[in-house]
Amino acid sequence: MTTPTGDVTVDGLVARERMRRSTTLQLIASETEPTAGVRAALATVFDAKYAEGYPGARHHGGCAVADELEELAVTRAGALFGTEYVNVQPYSGSAAAMAVYAAFGVIDDPVLALRLDHGGHQSHGSRANFSGRWFNPLHYGVRASDERIDYDQVRDMALLHRPRILVAGAASYSRHYDFALLRQIADEAGCVLWVDAAHLAGLVAAGVAPSPVPYADVVTVSTNKIIRGPRGGLLLAQQRHAAALSKAVYPFVQGGPAVNTIAAKAVAFAESATPAFADHVRAVVANAAALAGALTAHGLRIVSGGTDTHLAVVDVSARDLTGLDARDRLEAAGMVVDKAVIPFDTRPVAQGSGFRIGTPSATVAGLDTGDMETLAGWIDEALRTPIGPRHRAIREQVADLLAG
Repeated sequence: MTTPTGDVTVDGLVARERMRRSTTLQLIASETEPTAGVRAALATVFDAKYAEGYPGARHHGGCAVADELEELAVTRAGALFGTEYVNVQPYSGSAAAMAVYAAFGVIDDPVLALRLDHGGHQSHGSRANFSGRWFNPLHYGVRASDERIDYDQVRDMALLHRPRILVAGAASYSRHYDFALLRQIADEAGCVLWVDAAHLAGLVAAGVAPSPVPYADVVTVSTNKIIRGPRGGLLLAQQRHAAALSKAVYPFVQGGPAVNTIAAKAVAFAESATPAFADHVRAVVANAAALAGALTAHGLRIVSGGTDTHLAVVDVSARDLTGLDARDRLEAAGMVVDKAVIPFDTRPVAQGSGFRIGTPSATVAGLDTGDMETLAGWIDEALRTPIGPRHRAIREQVADLLAG
């Protein structure tokens, strides 16, 4: 019997993952489901083309069609986000981040970003990451009173330390940013403003979150979170930074781009410009707000009191659970989330006191605000008891909901 890949073992793993995804709820904030068009583009003959360089200036021959494809992707992204400069080659959001550091910084430069334990990302100064080893990380935080970014602290630190780069963006911060104020602070401190919009770009494209493009020197994007595109990165910037960023991506950070991924990005950018995509993103945000509200009604505390976006961070410390405990109990009940630290957490990062939850994949699966109360009830029940028969029963209910 012929199998799709010709490798029975791999095909078996693919089938198992397909089953897992179709019978459990994917509530990881950084995941969504690529569209059929995106997956089709990834499987095209462009996967075999080597195209180091940029359109019109490639190292390899036979790139005329690849040039046209990349120019199409650039044009579509530029129109979608209203930006002057676009680079569609970065392999990932982290590769795009590395290009920003390469374009604007030198080793040991100070970089000011949101604290990792307050929702920041590891590429913003974690000592385990290149950003924290090669640069001098400085971190601002959120206010204890409302768990929102303390812009007074941002300004004070920027004026005191004069960082080379001021970073806005996070992995687990659920509120909108004041990009105009951040631009003002960056100008006062004489630094580059980089907005890491990995989680925000799809919201911006749909018009449900403020755009950083008019304010930032450079914006980095992951094309596989809210945007239902391939796993990859994107750079948006002012034209005056074009040369520095282009050289930073190639040849400094990476070699030949994944041309099939660029094809999938082009498809995703066109799809993200449609009313249907905007409707989808509005549903994602509405689901996140409804789920946060329903969890609050069940006595769970949401960090910062709620969400403006597609994600929320849930504090489980009052239940005498770690974030790791919560993650394991919810997965046993068919709901997949990430453990998380909360602001001013007293537990180690490996455990945390919360979990991060997101609604992109659940919305693709067809859930709406009417399902969020049911989902919150399952979450509450799964957290209240050690893993056992009730978790298996909830898991069956989750599967029934997804099959319905």
